[in-house]
Amino acid sequence: MAVTDATAELIAAEDKGASWTAKLWALIRRKPLGAAGAFVILFLIVISALAPFITGYDPVQNSWGEMHVAPNWAHWFGTDQFGRDILTRLVYGARTALFVGFAASSIGATVGLVLGVSSAYFGGRFDLIFQRLMDIFMSFPLIIMALAVVSIMGTGADKVILAITIPFIPRCARVVRASALAVREIPYVDAARTLGFNHKRIILRHMVPNVMAPYLIMLTTFMGQAILLEASLSYLGLGVQEPTPAWGLMLQGGAEEYAESAPWIPIFPGLAITIGVFAFNLFGDALRDTLDPRLRSQ
Repeated sequence: MAVTDATAELIAAEDKGASWTAKLWALIRRKPLGAAGAFVILFLIVISALAPFITGYDPVQNSWGEMHVAPNWAHWFGTDQFGRDILTRLVYGARTALFVGFAASSIGATVGLVLGVSSAYFGGRFDLIFQRLMDIFMSFPLIIMALAVVSIMGTGADKVILAITIPFIPRCARVVRASALAVREIPYVDAARTLGFNHKRIILRHMVPNVMAPYLIMLTTFMGQAILLEASLSYLGLGVQEPTPAWGLMLQGGAEEYAESAPWIPIFPGLAITIGVFAFNLFGDALRDTLDPRLRSQ
């Protein structure tokens, strides 16, 4: 009897594993572009974590005897104007891009999540004043708001994260509020009020979990935008500073002066930015289509 039960459990486990695998492959076949974006994101995370093992060059060490070396077997992507290996700086620059992107998008989306749900929950004058305040922030384009913040706060990775986070908050708050308004009218929220639960518990335990779908969509979308904004600020000299490896900073150093004499200097950082942002956009679109019940059947 014991053997039969163990065999049944093993078969059930195998069926469950097969079902999970089948669902994964079905999702990949249904959203191949989203799967490609997820693969690129995973690839960036892996090379960022294993950067010291991927390349033996120092990303910040100058080598004056190897300046402007074209791509070859020793330097696959060539060297820059300071003799630094471009592939090495791209790999280490992925760390900067992912760190700034994840920190800015997660903080901005999370703060926007709480503020958006709170605005929908309390309603009335609080919601009216809060939404007008969000309208003021959203009237400025992302890059203009980021430039204003970084001009006041100064340069550096921490300042760049703050500059990118602030414009993200009202955009996520507005999207989350729209979903939270519908959740507020569900009877279990009224039941929680009747039982005497405080506002904090109702918001965090009963409303926030039910608006996670738009939150996750905004989070992945913000990642791509944050990487692009960080590269833009670094390109303008207002973001990450030398000698820290950063894709926008690498593009700044070679986009104009070496576009003809050493085109590999601006080309590879530009491709890295394009592919990274494109991957997050593809993954975000696929996640939206998967989580949005209106698009799930398509």
